[in-house]
Amino acid sequence: MIDLNDVALFVQVVRNGSFAEAARQLGMPPNTLSRRVQQLEAQLGTRLLQRSTRKLTLTHSGQAFHDRCSGAVAGLIDAGQQLMTGNQEPSGIVRIAAMADFFDFFPMEWVADFLALHPRVQLDFVLSDARADLIADRIDIAFRGGTLQDSGYVGRQLIGAGNEGLVASPKYLNNRGVPVTLEDLVNHDCVSFGHPSGVTTWRLNGPNGVEEDVQITSRFNGNTAQALRKATVAGLGIALLPPTIVDFDLRAGRLVPVLPHYHRTGYGLHVLYPSRQHLPLAVSAFIGLVMEKLKVEAFPARVLPEQV
Repeated sequence: MIDLNDVALFVQVVRNGSFAEAARQLGMPPNTLSRRVQQLEAQLGTRLLQRSTRKLTLTHSGQAFHDRCSGAVAGLIDAGQQLMTGNQEPSGIVRIAAMADFFDFFPMEWVADFLALHPRVQLDFVLSDARADLIADRIDIAFRGGTLQDSGYVGRQLIGAGNEGLVASPKYLNNRGVPVTLEDLVNHDCVSFGHPSGVTTWRLNGPNGVEEDVQITSRFNGNTAQALRKATVAGLGIALLPPTIVDFDLRAGRLVPVLPHYHRTGYGLHVLYPSRQHLPLAVSAFIGLVMEKLKVEAFPARVLPEQV
């Protein structure tokens, strides 16, 4: 019979990314922990982890085994913690991966209110436009824009896809003129996400519903929507941006619409987590906060650029 304690130790090793860190968290010698995992591999008849001096990597069998048992182990640990504390109060560290400009549309006041409501919870944000590996990076919750890939994680839509539009600053348009047709963009400076080929093509839906392509020249490239917004406000060119990024600038007159009959379907925002089973209370509480604040029906036009 498989020793369930060894299964729990294996999950903790994966969670912490190394035997040394897991052993420190568990208060046991690393050699003992390694031996227990080796015993589990022997009982299962397969290797779960590829070991090297620098990192641990799950084998295909190890990944499948971890996906099946990690939620149950987390549930047992959470149940034990609740019994020991004698209450249902969320506690512990919640590690959250989000895009670099996450707090430009998610007010910090919401975080402050959450922490005030749950004093035993600590939030650890990892902000980057690169996709996080929930297992390798020990992520409890990840926010992602774009179409969800079949990763085996649980995903919920927070913000529905809307339409990205063309915008520019009044200063730029006064200096360079207002484009009247889509083809006019060829003679304008644009602000865009960079492309490895050096050539950027925007595919837009026209007023008759037909998609049209236009190749643009971008003198300023960036890898975050906020960088492109700031460059556009500074008068560096015409940009194709989601309304959630430029709404305040449009209202303030810092930006104005360009060719308003053209648009591109944007990307929504999703929240991901490893498993829906036995979520730690702190994790489910924060997901609940986000679901409440960013309801799809409440923000039908808010969209985010797709993450790479």
